[in-house]
Amino acid sequence: MSDVSDPTVSPDHDGPDTVTRPRVVLVTGKGGVGKTTTAAALAVESARAGRRTLVMSTDVAHSLGDALDVDLRTSPTWEQTLPVEERLHAQAVGSRTSVAADWGTLRDYLLTVLDSVGVDPVVAEELTALPGADEISALLTLGHHATSGRWDVIVVDCAPTAETLRLLALPEVLGWHLDRLLPAQRRLLTAMRPAAARAAGLPLPDGDVLDVVTTWRAHMANVRALLTSERASVRIVLTPENVVIAEARRILTSLSLHGYAVDAVVVNRVIPVDDDPWRAAWNAAQSAGLATITSSFHGTPVLVAPYLAGEPTGADALADLAGQTTALDGELAPIDAPVRMAGLQVEADGDEFVLVLPLPLARSGDVELARRADDLVVDVGGVRRVIALPSVLRRCIVKNAGVRSGELRVRFVRDEEVWPRGR
Repeated sequence: MSDVSDPTVSPDHDGPDTVTRPRVVLVTGKGGVGKTTTAAALAVESARAGRRTLVMSTDVAHSLGDALDVDLRTSPTWEQTLPVEERLHAQAVGSRTSVAADWGTLRDYLLTVLDSVGVDPVVAEELTALPGADEISALLTLGHHATSGRWDVIVVDCAPTAETLRLLALPEVLGWHLDRLLPAQRRLLTAMRPAAARAAGLPLPDGDVLDVVTTWRAHMANVRALLTSERASVRIVLTPENVVIAEARRILTSLSLHGYAVDAVVVNRVIPVDDDPWRAAWNAAQSAGLATITSSFHGTPVLVAPYLAGEPTGADALADLAGQTTALDGELAPIDAPVRMAGLQVEADGDEFVLVLPLPLARSGDVELARRADDLVVDVGGVRRVIALPSVLRRCIVKNAGVRSGELRVRFVRDEEVWPRGR
């Protein structure tokens, strides 16, 4: 096995070798709003406050090194980070050959299956290309650093919003698919391989394939647990422009759909108030945008970073930018404080149950629901999450659903055919 399967400490591990989980802040936003500069400034500020800080870029178009004014080439190993200054390291994540090597084991098996059902070899090659290699590599690298014990704070400079949503949806989505690739009775399957293969009519996975699936499933579960814990949050960077604000509103809803907390919104490039007529016109337009932002993100701290005379590159300039970033609305909790977010919950209401999922800024017309066996598929504006239903809801049917006060509420009633009343 490759180094993808190196053991790591689970985020929920409580044994004697427990590694204190670092604070993880993921920074994202529409392309061009200054998310990389914001992430780098946060990292410099954290390091100069005495915390061991790593800032890592998961954006394929890496510009983190440009912001820090260092030569930050894609790291060939998990551990390789570049020291920027005391207590601050940086890393640009690229696809790992180890990820491709492990995928090769799964790919060979999938090619065998497709060949057995008569799929053209050329088509099969296309169908089994490694999906999301960069995203998988980024998640595995983040998981490695989060359990290494080396860092107090990890700042992640994410790709623009659409790519970030795919990245953050991946642990749950890939975990869901891997669960279905991983047979529950692994030993029995191995022992009865010839008979089982004849019964299934398809080649069955061998031990190497099952090892890879088991390892990736564990990694995805650990990363998902970390990113939805009180030690992790997302910061949305935007500029006070209507198009950018609209996209930021959508990503807030989408992040909540997947169970991720947003701890702040950073409004970048705000022009200082000035008597100059040209600037006054910009001030008026930006003031309207800021009003929309404080209204849209009510309850979430809104920070404002000024439009600077020169581009902030290098640690000193980034520290200066962080020092000039102020709170416009609400108060940002210290970075060491736990992140508070209400996630998915199930409430009992007499003989019925209500599944509650926070969906800020969503409307009922934006949401589509579908029940698939033991899963509930929630689609909000084209962003989908497959929720594995808690056991108490698997024997229930959906009665109704709606969105109000920023929450999706799905009411379930007991299915009398499988759960007679009074049982």
